[in-house]
Amino acid sequence: MLGVPLLALALGHDFSTLMFWLFLVELPWVIVISGYILLEKRPPMSTLAWILGLTFLPVIGLGVYLLFGPRRLTRKRLLVSRAREALQQLISAWDHLPASQLSALGQLSRMATRLGALPPESVAQLTLYTDGDSTFDALIAAIGEAKKHVHAEYYIFRSDKTGTRIRDALVERAKAGVTVRLLVDALGSSSTRAAFFDPLVAAGGKVAFFNPPFVKFGRRIFNFRTHRKILVVDGVIGFTGGVNVCDDHSARAMGPLAWRDTHLRVDGAAAHGLQRTFLENWQFSCEEQDKARLSPDTVSDLFPRAPGGDRAVQIISSGPDSDARAIASFYFTAISSAHQRVWLTTPYFVPEDSLINALCTAALRGVDVQLVLPTSTDARLVDAAGATYHEILINAGVRIHLYGPEMIHAKTCLVDQDLAIVGTANLDARSLRLNFEVIAAAYDRELNEELARAFEKDKQKTKERKTSDARLPLRTRLFQSAARLLAPQL
Repeated sequence: MLGVPLLALALGHDFSTLMFWLFLVELPWVIVISGYILLEKRPPMSTLAWILGLTFLPVIGLGVYLLFGPRRLTRKRLLVSRAREALQQLISAWDHLPASQLSALGQLSRMATRLGALPPESVAQLTLYTDGDSTFDALIAAIGEAKKHVHAEYYIFRSDKTGTRIRDALVERAKAGVTVRLLVDALGSSSTRAAFFDPLVAAGGKVAFFNPPFVKFGRRIFNFRTHRKILVVDGVIGFTGGVNVCDDHSARAMGPLAWRDTHLRVDGAAAHGLQRTFLENWQFSCEEQDKARLSPDTVSDLFPRAPGGDRAVQIISSGPDSDARAIASFYFTAISSAHQRVWLTTPYFVPEDSLINALCTAALRGVDVQLVLPTSTDARLVDAAGATYHEILINAGVRIHLYGPEMIHAKTCLVDQDLAIVGTANLDARSLRLNFEVIAAAYDRELNEELARAFEKDKQKTKERKTSDARLPLRTRLFQSAARLLAPQL
């Protein structure tokens, strides 16, 4: 603001007059933008920060806000209503596992259902993959078995060796008459040219890019990404987890530098949740071009009855088109209700205060709370911001294990003996507020034990952090604290 009087003196204008006119111009802007920000119902400090920033830097601040600020995406809900209404009629006849059969986890599953998830469904088989190559082999094998359709949704789908293998498997099925729909995020897969998918389109497959930037005013460059990794075959086989379609996860391509990751295959009715999650984003992205193929008459083919079993999985999705924040609420409730252990692995750890409190209070209650985090990731700001939360967790009794030198990209959590979570969501505000994400919550002791074995194996490649932040160099602490200011956007 010092530049205003200096400018007035330099131009020879009366300062009070100039300030009066500036006030008249600025006042409507402040009123309008303050009302808009207030209606977004952000946390108080975030609300004040945006209002002050847009008040004192109206031009630059508006540009920053358009890139980073919006937290809500308004879908064209008519595009998904037909399929959703038909699906609701269909699922009313399904034999869902009642919450009473899930004992102490019944309330947790009921909460997720009330936040929009399908109820827990039975599965005939659950298969866990703890490396990229076995995941890619399983994806290609499942694609090759498809008889009716293959649906895939990925944040990253690169035109490298791995991407070419998966694309060619989809091309082969499309040539065989199988319906293939592929949805990739326009930003996450921005390095992949559309021409890479031409062979699939030529074979009869359909390809769409989710929320491309610069298409029309109001589209955001960084926010509102689909960070999901989903593959559904014939409506009865589903995959999800942390593995993108790229060489980063493949030891065959990257050698010892390949990322350590986790993926899950679901055989049975629980694949319906992944199918619904895919179709809603597909409808949003494709508008009219594929609407007829997803009519109520075809819903029964997309959601067939599947072989049952005595294991239960619930698919939970979230995104910026809903205020429910189902995944964040599910994590908070699961951690808060733990009695024995919470073992959590995540690559990008910049948690909200509610999750920090849940982890700390669980540890203080005597719950065995352990985290496996990367020593470093491909995002330096995220690493710096996340490190500022370590000390408060350690002081509460949480054990933090730093994995390396290679990157660990798995997003898993096991609670007590009967809950295992595998999904796409990181524990940061971007995943839990701004991205479209999905998790598979298995109310299953066998998968819980399998994840526990993987966790213990990962710990062999970690070093436990026990040092205080005060021992770090001043420049490191300053950089970390500054990065933490960006935590809501990381």
